[in-house]
Amino acid sequence: MSKKNIHVTHRQTGDWAVIGEGDDRASSRHTTQSAAIAVGRELARRNRSELVIHDRENRIRDKDSYGNDPNPPRDRKH
Repeated sequence: MSKKNIHVTHRQTGDWAVIGEGDDRASSRHTTQSAAIAVGRELARRNRSELVIHDRENRIRDKDSYGNDPNPPRDRKH
């Protein structure tokens, strides 16, 4: 399995695509963003990579990391 990021992007046709970073073709296409996110999240977990979610203008909206994070968040001491 490769460790490339998985992107959920909006298409001009109105549907949502799940595509691996650098791939020419989408892994899958969906009518709703939530369905595409569910599939993309499972792929990212399996690949131990990052899920990058884009909005309707294809700007990055959110990211979720499912791999080995080189910069994990620090716990705050109270």
